[in-house]
Amino acid sequence: MNGKKVLFVSSELVPYLPENPVSLMSYEAPRMVNSNGGQIRIFMPRYGNINERRHQLHEVIRLSGMNLVINDMDMPLIIKVASIPKERIQVYFIDNDEYFKRKSTFTDAEGNLFPDNDERAIFFAKGVVETVKKLNWAPDIIHVHGWMASMLPLYLRKYYGDEPLFADSKIVTSVYGKGFEGELDVEMINKVAFDGIDKEEIKAISTPDYNNLLKVAVDHSDAVILAAEDLSEDLLNHINSLSKPVLPYVSLQEAEEAYMNFYNQEVLK
Repeated sequence: MNGKKVLFVSSELVPYLPENPVSLMSYEAPRMVNSNGGQIRIFMPRYGNINERRHQLHEVIRLSGMNLVINDMDMPLIIKVASIPKERIQVYFIDNDEYFKRKSTFTDAEGNLFPDNDERAIFFAKGVVETVKKLNWAPDIIHVHGWMASMLPLYLRKYYGDEPLFADSKIVTSVYGKGFEGELDVEMINKVAFDGIDKEEIKAISTPDYNNLLKVAVDHSDAVILAAEDLSEDLLNHINSLSKPVLPYVSLQEAEEAYMNFYNQEVLK
């Protein structure tokens, strides 16, 4: 991975959020690339339950201040940054008071999905791309983890398809086990179509459940990593129908060698 640039975009990341398969691998994969000579950047949402003082988050004024249009509404983009001290890894946080100030990640106190999770995912995808553009940092690989990041491959390929910074970037999506029960807002397909994206490209999210969000992500990715053993048959069948490079599930102990080989031999070939 010597000198290769890898952009990691994740729904969750330890140590900022509790450990689960997504948050743990979203930390381990960048650490592996870092220790193998690659250059990395990590992006995640700045949920309100992340302790800014403890983790020493601070706003990056030169990257903040832009408005992103979400379903015909102007939403201010705030960028914060922190470092994972042990690894000297920098993390960028996509923030907006309307979408991310609440003191939890995806659901309210009763366990109900937030009604605007679809808009939060769109905002996150656009926020990542706009910030990377400002950084003028052209990634060789963009590696997506978690359903809140699932709109990124679609937006990179369709909404930002003419952006030269990403012309040579390869997108890898890691697919995890069940991310949420139920569905996001049924209007999600129209909110994405508002951005000029053909509904035929996103017909899966006419029913915006977890599997269908991931189907849209892998449809617009160059390669797929199976990051769990308990994937639904429906999702696996869809992935297998795409004729794209797929890395089968490997344990954390085997991940470093498997991921580095996959990046080098399948994704970057």
